[in-house]
Amino acid sequence: MENKAILVGVNLNKQKHDFQYSMEELENLAIACNIITVGNVTQNLNRINQGHYIGSGKIEELKEMVEETGADTIIFDDELSPSQIRNLESVIPDCEVVDRTTLILEIFAKRAKTRESKLQVEIAQLRYRLPRLIGSRESLGRQGGGSGLNNRGAGETKLEMDRRKIEEQIAKLSRELEHLVSQRKMQRRKREKNEIPVVSLVGYTNAGKSTMMNAVLEFYNEEKDKQVFEKNMLFATLETSVRSVTLGTNQTFLLTDTVGFINKLPHHLVKAFRSTLEEVAEADLLIHVIDLSNPHHAEQRQLTNEILEEIGIEGIPVIHAYNKVDLLEGNYPLVDGNNVYVSAKNRQGMETLTEQIKQQIFNDYVRCELLIPYTDGQIVSYFNERADVLEEDFAPEGTKLVVDCKKADAEKFQEFITHIYRKEGE
Repeated sequence: MENKAILVGVNLNKQKHDFQYSMEELENLAIACNIITVGNVTQNLNRINQGHYIGSGKIEELKEMVEETGADTIIFDDELSPSQIRNLESVIPDCEVVDRTTLILEIFAKRAKTRESKLQVEIAQLRYRLPRLIGSRESLGRQGGGSGLNNRGAGETKLEMDRRKIEEQIAKLSRELEHLVSQRKMQRRKREKNEIPVVSLVGYTNAGKSTMMNAVLEFYNEEKDKQVFEKNMLFATLETSVRSVTLGTNQTFLLTDTVGFINKLPHHLVKAFRSTLEEVAEADLLIHVIDLSNPHHAEQRQLTNEILEEIGIEGIPVIHAYNKVDLLEGNYPLVDGNNVYVSAKNRQGMETLTEQIKQQIFNDYVRCELLIPYTDGQIVSYFNERADVLEEDFAPEGTKLVVDCKKADAEKFQEFITHIYRKEGE
């Protein structure tokens, strides 16, 4: 059976537009948990009510709405303190009290597939639960510290025991996660050693990052088994997927798909998913995917920028990929500075996007002319595999090549270079 819920939100300082969007998003989070919204209660306040989140008048309105609708759940748009949960459950005893953080954690728990993401979610859930442990009267009695009637130590309360068990569980899961994180770091070091640039897709949840990744892979690799899971729902992706993309110019980069962001993203999750977000921090280029068809796309863009800044990601070049333009009127694909307008679902604009990626991550490439003696045929093979060969000709002295290659390769085979083409403006 689906739960029926009433949504409750406080509009601080009358920020009407942002508040309305936050409440819409809360309803979408509820839908993602198979919860039907049967009503909502909102209040304009200068600050949150410390005892019950909302005022006493709104509490009475909420009680009446529960009776009228038969709601069994009340969902609050902010993270509630332990005392607020306790107070609300005492005044509305027949309803489960849930806050926005609990809802997001529940979605993450449902979506987690790999061992790493499951560990990350479980740690986040335990950290959230720890300060919210509320023992009933019967369970707060002291536990006997010794054996026999004559040796009863003060022991510890049931609450303290529960807290200690959770802390031990967090420590155990954190150790396992650290092991997986160290393996990820080793993989990253190998990639750095191979000097393969990394491009990370970032953005709001459900902006179309996974669809864009699949569209790029399909355009260049045509290997269906490399594709990642995509679906029109919140937090479809929790695992970081890394795929290699080889362009027609023999230039290779790694494309990573990461977890999406959302308004009021719980800090427990940001902390737990730090290893996933490290992939973004060490990228050479970010593709900020924005759902242009969403009326709140400007707020989503701003919020993503704020979260990236919060987790210490700065100074990395960014391309803004405005996605889902097929749902709007206008021509596309289109490039406007660092903005690219595409439709990942319709597989349109992928070549335009990768052209922008190339200009950013392969700017250390040089165009040069080489004359390679026939005795050094392996060098010709090397350039055919690792560079974009623009011209190939055969002269009495050897093979003539005009190539776009890495600056490091040009330096490595400097003795065979006969001419270096200067870029415009150099």
